[in-house]
Amino acid sequence: MGWIGRTVVNDLRSEMFAHALKLPITFYDDTSSGNLLSRFMYNVEQVAQASTTSITTLIRDSLTLVGLFAYMFYISFQLAFIFLMVGPLVGLIIRLISTRMRKLSHTVQDSMGEVSHNVEEVIEGQKVVKLFAGQSREKGRFSRVLTNNRHQQLKFIVASATITPAVQMIAASALAGIIYLATSGALAEEISVGSFVSFIIAMTMLLPPLKRLTQVNTDLQKGIAAGESIFELLDLPAEIDTGKQAMGRAEGRVEFEQVSHRYATSNADILSDISFSVEPGTSCAFVGRSGGGKSTIIHLLTRFYDASEGVIRIDDIDIRELPLLDLRRQIALVSQDITLFNDTIAANIAYGCPDASREQVIEAARTAHALEFIERLANGFDSLIGENGVLLSGGQRQRLAIARAVLKDAPILVLDEATAALDTESERHIQQALESLMETRTTLMVAHRLSTIENADQIVVLDQGKIIERGQHQQLLDQGGAYAELCRVQFAKQRDVD
Repeated sequence: MGWIGRTVVNDLRSEMFAHALKLPITFYDDTSSGNLLSRFMYNVEQVAQASTTSITTLIRDSLTLVGLFAYMFYISFQLAFIFLMVGPLVGLIIRLISTRMRKLSHTVQDSMGEVSHNVEEVIEGQKVVKLFAGQSREKGRFSRVLTNNRHQQLKFIVASATITPAVQMIAASALAGIIYLATSGALAEEISVGSFVSFIIAMTMLLPPLKRLTQVNTDLQKGIAAGESIFELLDLPAEIDTGKQAMGRAEGRVEFEQVSHRYATSNADILSDISFSVEPGTSCAFVGRSGGGKSTIIHLLTRFYDASEGVIRIDDIDIRELPLLDLRRQIALVSQDITLFNDTIAANIAYGCPDASREQVIEAARTAHALEFIERLANGFDSLIGENGVLLSGGQRQRLAIARAVLKDAPILVLDEATAALDTESERHIQQALESLMETRTTLMVAHRLSTIENADQIVVLDQGKIIERGQHQQLLDQGGAYAELCRVQFAKQRDVD
């Protein structure tokens, strides 16, 4: 049974993990990571408990009850029928309390998710907590979460503690009634002393398995509630991937035609009637105020979200007609939110190309100007970088992300604030590397530092989700519009800093 339990845990977690990899970004927007981790860790264990020890007890003691009832009917069907009459009352009590326990078990699991989420937030934000002296506040918040969890646990314990004495009391009352009837009236003359003793012994033998069955119901209800949450996750629809048109290496033409988009949590369009095209081998930069929809354009191109309206094409093919794997194979992304894995530097650079040779990895690092700091590490490319690259500086992490994109060698390069964490000297080197990389690729850039996009083939200025200007750097400056104002303000700030 131990082997079965661990196998159940292994299979459930494997299937949940595989399905989680297919879920759309919107699911992760709406679900806290702590809640998801609680399902993987706590809920699965509840199912394993219910599927091993609980099932064993359920089968064994149910068979025991059936056998003892059959023997009691054999001795005296009248007395056995009297005992059986309390069965509906026992069943009703078990059903009512089980329903409450299952509901309470759901709240316990949710509160465990809150505990996990709170711990994870503090671990990830420990620098902010320390810097802003938030220890007392976080202790208080965690105390409230724990108190809620304890309160829900105690409510479950009370419900669980009610069922066994209630059932035992009913069974004992039935036993007392049978003894009374068997020792008085007509039944006393129909049943022998030996049969009566045998009947009483059989009845008393019913009580231990009956008690165990009511107690095991607690674990069963936990397992059922946990199973519901697990299969709720497994039943969630995966990313829409109905594309059938295969694509090799794309030329790199990108076109947005009357694209509008609204997030589920927003009351207004984040993009409205966006239309532009980028020819193969050229670059297009998106600038504007924060919240103007620049990063949303990138999210729609990669199909992290599907556009609410309009059509997005690559090489004149609607991206919804492409399998997700083929679509994303065409795009290399360097985002401002860098994600690295707790692995070696070489493994992180080669993440999208696991078959890449060490020479290719080194060349990609050299192109991203990461080679100099990698070679200074004790283990070089075999150095572990910690969770999300915590052992590296922000600039070093960004260079690894750029090296990963270089090695992927996709025809479309997306740079979402790709040099945001670099100092001026490093940014100059990276810009040179990126310019040589961009020569043969279609490049879409989101930038707040306008100095990094002066050489872009076209610049699209966004404001409140709409395109208000479009052209090259000097053209837009000569127009004296929104772009010129952005440049004036930013360069004025830069002069003040210098």
